[in-house]
Amino acid sequence: MMKHNRKIIYLAGFLFSVPVALTSYINSSFLETYINKNYVGLIYIIASIISILGLLKMPKILTRFGNRLTTLIFCFLIFFSFILLAFGNNIFIVILAFILYFLSINFIIASLDIFIEDFSIHSPIGSIRGFYLTVINLAWVVAQIISGSIIEKSSFLGIYLFSAGFMVLVFLVFTLFLRDFKDPDYRKVSVLKTIKVFLHNKHLSRIYLINLILRFFFSWMVIYTPIYLHEYIGFGWDKIGIIFSIMLLPFVILDFPLGKLSDKIGEKKMLMAGFLIMTSSVLAIPLMTEPLLWLWAVILFMTRVGAATIESLSESYFFKVIKKEECPDEISFFRNTLPVSYIIGPLLAVLALLLIPSFEYLFFVLGAVLLIGFLITLRLKDVK
Repeated sequence: MMKHNRKIIYLAGFLFSVPVALTSYINSSFLETYINKNYVGLIYIIASIISILGLLKMPKILTRFGNRLTTLIFCFLIFFSFILLAFGNNIFIVILAFILYFLSINFIIASLDIFIEDFSIHSPIGSIRGFYLTVINLAWVVAQIISGSIIEKSSFLGIYLFSAGFMVLVFLVFTLFLRDFKDPDYRKVSVLKTIKVFLHNKHLSRIYLINLILRFFFSWMVIYTPIYLHEYIGFGWDKIGIIFSIMLLPFVILDFPLGKLSDKIGEKKMLMAGFLIMTSSVLAIPLMTEPLLWLWAVILFMTRVGAATIESLSESYFFKVIKKEECPDEISFFRNTLPVSYIIGPLLAVLALLLIPSFEYLFFVLGAVLLIGFLITLRLKDVK
């Protein structure tokens, strides 16, 4: 039964990740049609703050509704937000819909983690997390392959409507299955106490910072890379879709084998290698000015080789550390790195754009942040 339930979560994770992937790389360009591109990051900051406040209430919400019903509720909210984004045609409606979308995605990601954690008891964490990430990232690759053609044929409206259709499928999965899921005890723990747990446990605090820097990287790449490729380099959305589909392949190829490998040799050395690869390839981005599809595909592919390594190993490391505690509070706090990164990242970008001579210098700043991640990794100790 446990293996069967894991397969259901793998399916749900895949179906959920397709609409998230379809929209993540076009949201900034869509919002740019309503506000100046230099201030798009401010919308992400507002959405992230609201998401963090929402995640702090997650144990209370889960206690009242249970994880399965909570997931169903936020599936519907994402569906509703996609419809508003498609037909809103008003800056206030669009911004409110985007905030609802962003908040709900963060909740479902955390809810899926609780399912996976519960269905992985007495199983090798690295392998299960690695395979789960592979399934999710396969959805991202598939989404990028089809996103460019959808935008070319039906603009942003088509993307959001297509994504809404996928959320109906996710809703059906949780409606028909996992009815036997027994919720753990979602005990109320104060935010301050959870922070103290992370601060007092060096394993948790360092892997939290590493994951935060990885999410910081994702936030900048998701918001600013599509704008840079489309407006400054001159690629059409069809070409960008091809580049992004190639770029994301490392997540499909590497996550599962790296997860299995981490169960045998630990994470530290591979995390160090990941940061070095990611940093060097990010620093190469501002040096390229020609719209050569293969060249951009290669360099962005290398950024994701590093990112996939860090993602898989940081996930494995974190769940090894909390395996005995199996605490939703720690998982929820660890997952707030996503919305936190969408506060720190865009805020730093907005400030940087006021100081740097041109847009491409953002990637030099990002490279410097990634070097900090490498230094933190040097102080990490492997946990078995």
